[in-house]
Amino acid sequence: MELEHIKRVYFVGIGGIGMSGIARYFHKRGLIVCGYDRTETALTASLMNEGIAIVFNDDPDYLPFAFQENDEQTLIVYTPAIPKDSAILNYFIDRGFTLKKRSEVLGILSKGMFCIAVAGTHGKTTTSSMVAHILKDSGNDCSAFLGGIASNYDSNVLFGTNRVMVVEADEYDRSFLTLHPDIAIVTSMDADHLDIYGDPAHLTTSFQLFAAQIKKGGQLIHRAGLALEDGITYAVESPAAIRAEKVRIEDGEFVFDFSSEEINIPAIKLALPGRHNIENALAAIQAALILHVPAEKIKTALANFKGVKRRFEYIVKSDNHIYIDDYAHHPEELKACITAVKTLYPNRKLTTVFQPHLFSRTRDFADGFAEALSMSDELWMLDIYPARELPMEGVHSQMILAKMSMNNHQLLNKQEVLDRVKKEQPELLLTVGAGDIDTLVEPLRNLLKR
Repeated sequence: MELEHIKRVYFVGIGGIGMSGIARYFHKRGLIVCGYDRTETALTASLMNEGIAIVFNDDPDYLPFAFQENDEQTLIVYTPAIPKDSAILNYFIDRGFTLKKRSEVLGILSKGMFCIAVAGTHGKTTTSSMVAHILKDSGNDCSAFLGGIASNYDSNVLFGTNRVMVVEADEYDRSFLTLHPDIAIVTSMDADHLDIYGDPAHLTTSFQLFAAQIKKGGQLIHRAGLALEDGITYAVESPAAIRAEKVRIEDGEFVFDFSSEEINIPAIKLALPGRHNIENALAAIQAALILHVPAEKIKTALANFKGVKRRFEYIVKSDNHIYIDDYAHHPEELKACITAVKTLYPNRKLTTVFQPHLFSRTRDFADGFAEALSMSDELWMLDIYPARELPMEGVHSQMILAKMSMNNHQLLNKQEVLDRVKKEQPELLLTVGAGDIDTLVEPLRNLLKR
């Protein structure tokens, strides 16, 4: 498909973080861009403020005139998360419009570019944002499609003037197999999306297929211990081709030395906390070194990297209250996040508010969730956010609570969480989850800032 012939693009599920980035890209190029999504969010509001028309009724009668008739200059982009019985989606299918998944369009956009693709069940958004920021901040430049809002740019899409593109490679629905990168980074391969893959072995196979799609002469960078052949391995204070050494905390920031056979970079400051973010930084640094970014410019970029919205994002940081919000929705992500919080604030009582995401994920990883969340001092659990799923018999938030090794936990609704925070004013508060728990962020900020 030749994208230069396209004049109009309609996005079915435009409010998704990946979909919205591509929508912004086409809008920036001057195409007519419209879309549908189920609910209004801060992200859809931003798109509408930028001039993109969005409707929230799954009804073809709400389609703009320009998208009512099929022609070769019109492209329909959809996300696999859209239900197959969507009226708008089926309108386009029945009339023979050209439809592409978001991942297919990303694969087309990255053709002919020097592509750096970052994959992993955890860490890919932060790592891809780090890579893009290092290239931008150092003057090397790039375009980027990210799976979160990079705080330095307040956007999930960056526009460059060269032929370098950074993309977040999503393993969901095997989407990343549309990419053929020059540099591939794999941050993690923990079991996830078992509703798609069935078992961890099939997930591992997909990551191996992704790594096999690297262009001839390209480079694979992956965390040590993953079931991948060859490549440049990285680890924190463990055997690997590249390592973080002398990890320490100075003035509330993590500091480490980058070490490999080719180069040593001392005293790298990272505002993002946690060993997992040091791992992410190792991969980003190695990608930048392959592109010949000088070490000092890498250090400067990482020191001023502000992170990604909802990735260990400080909402309140005062003498009386610390409130952090994070997207963590898998046991391994929760362990990393809670460990980082307790490392930074070992003498404060940690109150965690968690919203499980998906019935299938809760069912598959209930033991892991219970183990990770038991690291908190107090837990307030919300009901499961269903996303694309229907309820499953016997699967509920209480399933996790029943397995926890700490007893200071309760099942609350959102209003009850707000009431408890108003009354108790917790000194260290963490909200975690990938559903709509983010709607609590502003109310909680206001309650703690009073």
